[in-house]
Amino acid sequence: MPPFQAFLDQYRDDVYRFLVASVGQQDADDCFQETFVSAMRAYPRLRRDSNLRAWVLTIAHRKALDAHRANGRRPVPVADSPDRATHDAAGPDRALWSEVRKLPAKQRAAVVLRFASDLPHDEIGRVLGCSEDAARRNLYEGLEKLRLTWDR
Repeated sequence: MPPFQAFLDQYRDDVYRFLVASVGQQDADDCFQETFVSAMRAYPRLRRDSNLRAWVLTIAHRKALDAHRANGRRPVPVADSPDRATHDAAGPDRALWSEVRKLPAKQRAAVVLRFASDLPHDEIGRVLGCSEDAARRNLYEGLEKLRLTWDR
């Protein structure tokens, strides 16, 4: 088996061209890196009579499939959404959401994520970049401020 650097030098152009054609220029660099990291990990276990080009292109193909799957889970941009709801909500809901918009950022986000997006506390924490307990606390404090405002 040739040293891994020689293997990389020999097949990198083939792999990169394949990935650009498969996933596009934007995702090709990431897939290329993931392909050769995976190849480097498995390289010592290869048999001496292995077809190295086919082997590395198989890895690249799998990384391209992973990229396509990941892209399928990403949100698709749509036309700009309006700043306000399209219907004219009257009454307590409109006033309530107006008060929600006045909350501090993390409290506002916690309330919106919980009641508009129906996320559980652990996911709210992930979105806010904090612990589940901190997410619960932000939600609690936001709701307390809303209760105080609403009771006036």
